[in-house]
Amino acid sequence: MTVEVLMLSLLLLFAINTPIAIAIGVASILAIFIQGDFSMMMVVQRMFSGTDSFHLMAVPLFMFTGTLMEAGGISRRIIDFANSLVGWLPGGLAAVTIVSAMFFAGISGSAAADAAAVGAILIPAMKKSGYKSDFAAAVQASGGSIGVIIPPSIPMIIFGFLTGASIGQLFAAGILPGVLIGLSLIGVATYISAKHGYASTTSFSIIEVWRTFKRALIAMGAPVIILGGILFGIFTATESAAVAVVYALVVGMLVYRKIKIKDLVHLFRNGSITSSIVMFIIATASVFSWIAAIEDIPARLAGTLLTLTENPIILLLLINMVLLIAGTFVETTASLILLVPMITAMLPSLGIDIIQLGVIVVANLAIGMLTPPMGICLIVSCSISGDSLSAISKRILPFLGILIIDLLIITFYSPLTMWMAKLVAK
Repeated sequence: MTVEVLMLSLLLLFAINTPIAIAIGVASILAIFIQGDFSMMMVVQRMFSGTDSFHLMAVPLFMFTGTLMEAGGISRRIIDFANSLVGWLPGGLAAVTIVSAMFFAGISGSAAADAAAVGAILIPAMKKSGYKSDFAAAVQASGGSIGVIIPPSIPMIIFGFLTGASIGQLFAAGILPGVLIGLSLIGVATYISAKHGYASTTSFSIIEVWRTFKRALIAMGAPVIILGGILFGIFTATESAAVAVVYALVVGMLVYRKIKIKDLVHLFRNGSITSSIVMFIIATASVFSWIAAIEDIPARLAGTLLTLTENPIILLLLINMVLLIAGTFVETTASLILLVPMITAMLPSLGIDIIQLGVIVVANLAIGMLTPPMGICLIVSCSISGDSLSAISKRILPFLGILIIDLLIITFYSPLTMWMAKLVAK
């Protein structure tokens, strides 16, 4: 009875558009009430213990780094450098949007922050250059999804926290898949742009590449510090996040001088609000996961899938389908906490490393960021472009198609993820 109340109440609350954290929390409280063996004080205790983690400290720190980078004028310099690299392609601004998103992904760890920081500049620029508004928004949304694949990645941190997998290895494993996704999205954007006659923005010049690179060099120091520090074992993901915050503050205040002391209160407030939303979801989802563990839900669900087939290829395809559906309707953090225990219970039958599994899970949920109604990258791009969600959803279909192909490559070609992961000490 407890399981039925838990799942049905959760689905009902999702159906009536209850905020994710509230829906998970209310469903969990109802289940505890029905179960009757535990005090409601357990809700508070589990919420606290669910967020009391050194690894999870990296989440608000990376999100705040993205806020500081945007305010500090770093986005503009990265975009100029990206323009010198790929602006000569047909539909140059579309390619620039995706390359800029790839660079920014190495800073923020958040798809929403990625889409907002780059989109605020490039969606208006594309519209001004004659691109259809819904296409411009679709390009930005698809590029924003790379933010959780290329490290640092907040979903990878959460996956590592849930499973005990090495966050450093997860970060390393995401580099090549992120590059693959970025290049394939550029291919689709360039093809569509050429078909519609969207022009390039510049001619290729090695001198311009060098000039914009020098201007962006300090801006791109953050990814070097973050990834270099983690991959070479100098500091942990959480420590690297703290270093990134300090770096962003120093660059924004003392080098580019875009951030003033009077701006700090506003920036800290915005960063706190954004981070608290994610942490609140993690807190309530921790209560849900605790109840699920008591009722043995992950093992039972895993057992159900295993009764369908023991073929690892079919199992991986089924897991991908479950994750893609979940990513469409459930927020990324909640999806991770709700589904990862079930998926890891099947790990012995899948025949893959947990690091590769982590990248597969995150790649699936990244695609979910491009599908309504919970597609956060779509929502951010809509708010910038002023287009309806349905209009952008139609334009996003070619990008979704290539992302599905990329997902299958990530799933079934393990060297793509494991080659770099094996270079990193646990």
